[in-house]
Amino acid sequence: MSPTEQRSRVSRRKLGIFSVAALIVVGFVVGSGIRAREEQSAKLKEWTDEQAVSSVTVMVPNAKALSATIDLPGRLEAYYRAPIFARVSGYLKSWSADIGAKVKAGQVIAEIDAPDLDQQLLQARADLASQEASARLSEATLNRRKTLVASNFVSAQEIDERTADLENKRAAVNASQANVERLEALASYKKITAPFDGVVTSRDTDVGALINAGGGSGPAMFVVSDIAKLRVYVNVPQSFVPEIKIGAKAIITLPEYPNRSFPATVEASSQAVDVSSGTTRMQLGLNNSDGELMPGGYARVQLSLQRDSAPLSVPASAVIFNSSGLRVATVDADNTVRFKTVTIARDLGKEIELASGLAPDDRVVTAPPDGLADGDEVRVVGAGGRPASASEKQAPKS
Repeated sequence: MSPTEQRSRVSRRKLGIFSVAALIVVGFVVGSGIRAREEQSAKLKEWTDEQAVSSVTVMVPNAKALSATIDLPGRLEAYYRAPIFARVSGYLKSWSADIGAKVKAGQVIAEIDAPDLDQQLLQARADLASQEASARLSEATLNRRKTLVASNFVSAQEIDERTADLENKRAAVNASQANVERLEALASYKKITAPFDGVVTSRDTDVGALINAGGGSGPAMFVVSDIAKLRVYVNVPQSFVPEIKIGAKAIITLPEYPNRSFPATVEASSQAVDVSSGTTRMQLGLNNSDGELMPGGYARVQLSLQRDSAPLSVPASAVIFNSSGLRVATVDADNTVRFKTVTIARDLGKEIELASGLAPDDRVVTAPPDGLADGDEVRVVGAGGRPASASEKQAPKS
């Protein structure tokens, strides 16, 4: 074999070996790519399946009493308040106490000029004098007739008639006397007096004003109020009435004294629920001996609650309100969502006190995601774990 043929055979052998090696390398690269894509697809499927399960944060209801008090709006009223109307008709002659004036019981604060009543009293007194004169004459006549009975100049029938006439005259005297006393009592009301110690909080009359007896539908001439002690009226929701006892303490704050508070005591309850508001009216007593507080004013009332047990509370974000009512999403031992219907006792802003619907060991979803339904399987994070970050939630890249 010539040297040229030998070199040609060696070149063909090398070329075959190189081709086989190249095929092996290409097969390895292709196989690695296919395997990498399969692994990437498996990871993508696993990630997708994980994202289909909602991640939620849970907590157990808070059984600690968030607040042993309840804040409600109230209204201040004078402990005694007397609108004063006239008992006689006439014209106002004078008044001596304006609004804000302190008055004593029995003090004259106004006087009415009633000429019609004065004339009626004069006429009644004249009628009484006439009836008394007639009665005296009848009595004298009867006594004279009785002296003639023994001489038979007067019959027994006449004596009986004279006696009956005297009784009639005396009855007429009594009637006239009662009429005079009635008019005298009425005339005493020409002077308007204060019924008790207090302050004139309203005056709706002036000198020369026409005064109608009984007041009719018009306003009172004066209003006298005793403000040494005030009544505070507050409407308490029905669910809290059993927790507020007579004698319970309360704190009163007012807009005009932003940095002060005043103690008060629950004195009475209406023991009835207003059907229009679902509340019970309660009355508190408030000392105002210094006269700093004004009747009719608005007040914020903080009432102490006497509870046998602390209510359960959850974050406000945990409460769901929709067509199914008020509900809370809970997670059972199998990490399955169970919705429970609840009732709210108090809304405290960030926290909600519940009256019923939850058990102390329920795991409550703090912020239920949209679309969460009863029976859904969830992944609990936050307690013993942490929510995935935004970058971690992104799909893996191929």
